[in-house]
Amino acid sequence: MSIGLIITLVVAVLIAFWAIGSYNSLVQLRNNRENAFSNIDVQLTQRADLIPQLVATVKGYANHEKETFQQVTAARSAAVNASTIEEKIKADQMLSSALAGLRVTVEAYPELKADKNFLQLQGEISDIENKLAAVRRFFNSATREFNNAVETFPGVLIAKIFGFHREPMYEVSEADRATITKAPEIKF
Repeated sequence: MSIGLIITLVVAVLIAFWAIGSYNSLVQLRNNRENAFSNIDVQLTQRADLIPQLVATVKGYANHEKETFQQVTAARSAAVNASTIEEKIKADQMLSSALAGLRVTVEAYPELKADKNFLQLQGEISDIENKLAAVRRFFNSATREFNNAVETFPGVLIAKIFGFHREPMYEVSEADRATITKAPEIKF
């Protein structure tokens, strides 16, 4: 066997090992991203399960705020029925907006804010919202890591061959961005 053939075989084997390693790395990153989103799903489901209890408690105090409750209920239904990651992100944004409207409604009822059941539910939802923020950050971190691997050299070579592509981040909608960038109004 000639030295040239041996060198060619060694280079071919090294390239094959690199390609296999790169492919496996991309699969692991994709699975990590999907796992991160499933953590968001768990928190969204828990939040959706608590919302009917919160709405029922608030309804007892605010029967005439029907539109707000309908928006929360419709948004919850959309969140529960969403099937793709993109649909779930959109439904979650819609539900977050509806819950913000519910919070405004609650502010109009001081006796409700002192109710033990309401306070407990509000605390649970606040806890879930904090957990959602954490898992969204983790999802975006996993997505960024995946996107970096898919778009940078030499991983981009393997990504193109096997159909890996850039995935969307979990971002705030333009409508919500205007609301969250505005400083809150504090009244005493």
